[in-house]
Amino acid sequence: MLQPSETDGIEAADRASDVRAPITEVSAGRGRMRNRPGFTLIEILVVIAVLAVLAALVAPNVFQHLGTANDVAARSQMEMLGAALDAYRLDNGRYPTTAQGLTALWQEPTIDPRPTNWRGPYLRRAVPLDPWDNPYVYIAPGEVNKNGYDLLSYGADGQPGGEGENADILSWE
Repeated sequence: MLQPSETDGIEAADRASDVRAPITEVSAGRGRMRNRPGFTLIEILVVIAVLAVLAALVAPNVFQHLGTANDVAARSQMEMLGAALDAYRLDNGRYPTTAQGLTALWQEPTIDPRPTNWRGPYLRRAVPLDPWDNPYVYIAPGEVNKNGYDLLSYGADGQPGGEGENADILSWE
């Protein structure tokens, strides 16, 4: 009588512990089809429908907060620019003119009146654009702040006025 080798016992144990679904052959017409584990088209469509419903419920909240985030980012940048403008004024006795602009915080102005004690740059990086990729509007002396400056962003549309996300963001408000 033949004794099974040790490797035959291991192979038999592997076959017995195989958890994959069995593959059965079914005659269908001329060819053969096999039942394989996987998802049916109906199951995939149900999952897609559930994901679409969830996206429809979540998307409005996400986009609502995106507009608020841009507004907060613009106000934060304007505060940072205001602190740099104040440091410029402390060094030079006045704010940069409208013609010198916010660039005077990054590079020493070359147009008159030239600063007497420029110790810049007053920003760590070049003057940023607003969150909508438009330049900030700087006016000195200001139309609202006669002894200081006006700093504003025209919002998402880049035009004066507007409501919601298109509303102007003003440094004095």
